Amino acid sequence: MAGDHVRVNRASWDEDAPNWVERGRRAWSLTDPVWGRGHLESELRLIPDVAGLDAIDLGCGTAYISAWLMRRGARVVGLDNSSGQLATAKMLQAEFGLHFPLVHADAEHLPFSNVSFDVATSQYGAALWCEPYEWIPEAARILRPGGHLIFETLTPLVMMCFPTDDDTKPAESTLHRDFFGMHRFEWHDDEGIIDSIEFHLGHGEMLRLLRSSGFEVEDLLELQAPVNWDAWSEDIPHWWARRWPSIEIWKARKTTKGSHGSGPAPSSPSDRSVRGTKND
Repeated sequence: MAGDHVRVNRASWDEDAPNWVERGRRAWSLTDPVWGRGHLESELRLIPDVAGLDAIDLGCGTAYISAWLMRRGARVVGLDNSSGQLATAKMLQAEFGLHFPLVHADAEHLPFSNVSFDVATSQYGAALWCEPYEWIPEAARILRPGGHLIFETLTPLVMMCFPTDDDTKPAESTLHRDFFGMHRFEWHDDEGIIDSIEFHLGHGEMLRLLRSSGFEVEDLLELQAPVNWDAWSEDIPHWWARRWPSIEIWKARKTTKGSHGSGPAPSSPSDRSVRGTKND
């Protein structure tokens, strides 16, 4: 059964979807994919050779990563929790002449059989707005042995630097939040109603989760903002991201001896975690 974060985030993204049409169009038009806020795929080389492989983008949004994968020869599926974002993705498919399945679902309950894919990606998407103790074991379940998982999210450090007294304030050079118990972050609208729920784990906790789900971590990139960056959000100032890592990318591979996800998922620490709300 979907948690409250699935419903809250779906409503939030459905409402905000029109504001991401042009950004999605620009991303679809890129010949060299971009990670972080300006790091080129040709420099980072995160995407493996996907020609002839089955790939899925978890929380695809406007499906620009799905398009990048398809151009590299993959058989792609784009999945997202927001019908509004998928409507934009369908429109851009028609504009750019690239067509692949788009699935309306949340990444914590994937409507696919075990060992169905070779590559799973998430640029924010599931990596930011889904419960990690649900979506990562699900990714392991649908990946074949040796399959790749690549996901981008915000760093624990930047999350600790958001003020707790005002959701509109950007990250500061001061630690405002606890590291221990980091898990769920709730953001509020002007009337104090929760309108977005994110999830973040410390690196040790994430490493243990990935390993217990059957993954071997191949790399963790903590990115410094480039001099010329894509300032699509004011939450993280450029000066901040030049000094400290605000974005991280995990690259993992399902071990050949890993389970198909049929066993119990690793337990969530929610019973002992301190929620990262700005109203704590």
